[in-house]
Amino acid sequence: MKSKIAPSNANYIYFDYHSTTPVDKRVAELMLYYMTTAFGNASSTDHAYGDEAKKAVLQASVNVAKLVGASSKEVIFTSGATESINLVIQGSIPIDNTAKIRPRIAVLPVEHRAVLDTCHTLAKKNLAEVIDLRIDSKGRLDLDSLDKVCASGISLLCVMAANNEIGNIYPIQEVGRIAKKYNISFLCDASQAVGKIPINFEEWGITYLAISAHKLYGPKGSGALVVRKGYQLNPILFGGGHQKGLRSGTLNVPGIVGLGEACRLRLLEMEEDEKAIADLRDKLQSLLLDKIPGLVINGDVSNRLSGNLHISIPDVPNTAIIARVRQKLAISTGAACSSGVEAPSHVLQAMNLSTKIIEGALRIGIGKFTNIEEIEQAAEILSLAVQQTRQVMYS
Repeated sequence: MKSKIAPSNANYIYFDYHSTTPVDKRVAELMLYYMTTAFGNASSTDHAYGDEAKKAVLQASVNVAKLVGASSKEVIFTSGATESINLVIQGSIPIDNTAKIRPRIAVLPVEHRAVLDTCHTLAKKNLAEVIDLRIDSKGRLDLDSLDKVCASGISLLCVMAANNEIGNIYPIQEVGRIAKKYNISFLCDASQAVGKIPINFEEWGITYLAISAHKLYGPKGSGALVVRKGYQLNPILFGGGHQKGLRSGTLNVPGIVGLGEACRLRLLEMEEDEKAIADLRDKLQSLLLDKIPGLVINGDVSNRLSGNLHISIPDVPNTAIIARVRQKLAISTGAACSSGVEAPSHVLQAMNLSTKIIEGALRIGIGKFTNIEEIEQAAEILSLAVQQTRQVMYS
């Protein structure tokens, strides 16, 4: 049967890099070697196949650590940021729920659902209290308010490095300083940031750092959790005692190798790539502002990811635009964490934006494989879709 996958069409443009990135071919080639040739179990220490797999895992931990400014001994491999986040939040809550004082978790209200849903599930079970941090209409964190919340006494602080919808980059160094000031464990979901902006785990006071390979040109289903030395978590997976007993399960050697190689390449190429990506994003933004009257740019435009462009067309529903462009252009109405669920963006709601801004919102994400021709074509596709939709709605 002939494939109907859209990317096989040379005219189809992929602009959903925040959802997932294509795997770098160099990463895929290395992974293939560890799937078909060096396919040993990294825990099998009685023969050369196991030795080579173990060596590859150790090298991957070095590559991850170098990219984020950590020690390789602090790297725990997981299936991705969602598992890493769950391990931290669930693993930091005392198993004994008879305590009179519940742990208090402070969260950025625009966090990924992996953070918010895990915290709120614990709250429903009366295992924790969740406190929302204050943000403004651009999604920016109020650091003075954060300091006061931390001073009031909390068990865990959750602030992402960069937002997966509006692209905001958060002041992690300052957040880490405040967390350290009050001796608070600090979880940073860096899945959208690693490989795009510099991260220094050791110097920035981060306690736990969550990473996903598929956000930085690596494979899906592979990620890591960086745990600061001296901090303990209760495991949520049992059996075998792998990775110091923190995360049991046979290591996904090809996926781990893919994550490590993706990190190695980002360390070498990130600075140059991200500058080029930002130039393309700015070009697209300029074209869309010229071609689409009334277009609004959401988020903190002075401090966002290079590949992020989050727009709203207040008088046109985003679903109508998606319906018109979906055969030519891959963009989204929001995060990909709730596939098949039609609901307003919790990120935009937390920013207290108007209903029209929320209903007209579109997330555009570009990356290292985007080119100027695609930027120009996408601007034409989107502007025509808006024009046609307005004609139908207001004629």
